[in-house]
Amino acid sequence: MMALVPLGAAAQDFSEVAQVEYLSGWTTKSGSHMAALSITLEPGWKTYWRKPGEAGIPPVFDWGGSKNLQSVALHWPTPKVFKQDIFYSVGYAEQLILPIELYPSQPGKPVSVKGSLQIGVCKDVCVPVELEFTQTGAIDNTPAIRAALADQPVSGKKAGIGKVVCQIAPISDGLQMTLRMKAPQLGGKDYVIVELADPTIWVSEAKMQHEGGQIVATVDMVPANAAPFSLNRSDVRITVLGDKAGIDIQGCSGS
Repeated sequence: MMALVPLGAAAQDFSEVAQVEYLSGWTTKSGSHMAALSITLEPGWKTYWRKPGEAGIPPVFDWGGSKNLQSVALHWPTPKVFKQDIFYSVGYAEQLILPIELYPSQPGKPVSVKGSLQIGVCKDVCVPVELEFTQTGAIDNTPAIRAALADQPVSGKKAGIGKVVCQIAPISDGLQMTLRMKAPQLGGKDYVIVELADPTIWVSEAKMQHEGGQIVATVDMVPANAAPFSLNRSDVRITVLGDKAGIDIQGCSGS
C-alpha cells in the first residue's frame, strides 16, 4: 500500500506535481455556462475520480470566491481502475479535463469563477495537494471540453442495460445490497462501483462475480449511527467500468 504524505509536506515538496487551469466554454440553451478544469500531472502521477476506491483520496471543491454562482454540476469523464498491491483506486493518469457546468444566481448575468481544489495525487507515494483556480481570458476551449463530455460513461439505457435488481438485507451496522444485471462486455475485468445520494453513508468496495450471463455485485452500506436504515432504490447510482468504456446507471428495482 502506498504511503500517504501529510498536506504540509505535500505543499512543500510536491508543489510542481499538479497544475490546474480554468478552461472557458460556452453558454448552454438552458442558460448555464459549460467550462472545465484542466488538471495536468507530472509523468507517472495519477489523480482520482469522485469515488476514488480504497486506495484513493476523494476530491474536494471550494467555489467560495466565485460571484453570481448558484451551483456547479461536475461531468466526470470515464475513469480507469488502478491496482496497487491488494487495493484498487479509480481515477486518471497524468491528465484530466473535468467539465464543470455553472448555474448563475442571476440568469443572464456573467459568472465569475474563483476557487480551490483539494485532490490526491499518487506515484510512489500518495499526496494531498491544494490547487487554486480563477476564471481567465476568453480563449475558445470548446473542442477540449466537448471531447471530455463525450468521454463520460454512457447511460444504462444507451448501453442496453435492462432491469437492474437490487436485493437488500439488514446487517448489524447497516444494509447489504446485492445487484444483478446483464451488461455488455466493456473490455478486461468489470469493476462495479455503488454510490448513494447521501454521501455520509459509507459504501464498501463491491464483491463481484458473473453468474449465468449476469453481473452480480454485493456491497455493505453503513450510516453514521451504524444501524439498518431506510433506502430508496431510486437513489442508488451504479457505475460499471471496463478497459474500453463505462456505464452509468441510476436506480434499481426490488424484483
